[in-house]
Amino acid sequence: MDAASFGAVALAGVVGVLFVALVYGAVRFLAPSHPTASKLQTYECGVPPRGQPWLPFRVQYYVFALLFVIFDIETAFFFPWVLVHKRLAWVGLAEVTAFVAVLWVGVSYAWRKGALRWE
Repeated sequence: MDAASFGAVALAGVVGVLFVALVYGAVRFLAPSHPTASKLQTYECGVPPRGQPWLPFRVQYYVFALLFVIFDIETAFFFPWVLVHKRLAWVGLAEVTAFVAVLWVGVSYAWRKGALRWE
């Protein structure tokens, strides 16, 4: 690549940064902003909030959700295998068996650690 190509890329970067700065500046000066106490409250379905908005959540909820996402996404890997399992023969069966074994090790580890108990 020559210097003209780098110059064009640099010019595009500068124009992009200036455009973003211009838009942020325009929004800052043109958008109405009248914060009041009621506008700054946490909105929760029309019910007035009680207590502090920063309540601690148990880590178990996050771990449970993360495990669900991990194992839910992992099951999506079965669909391509189902489409070609006849062509893969015994090799494909061995691979999917290893895959299921790894999933089972993960589930059994989470079960032993108590991550799947909902209390």
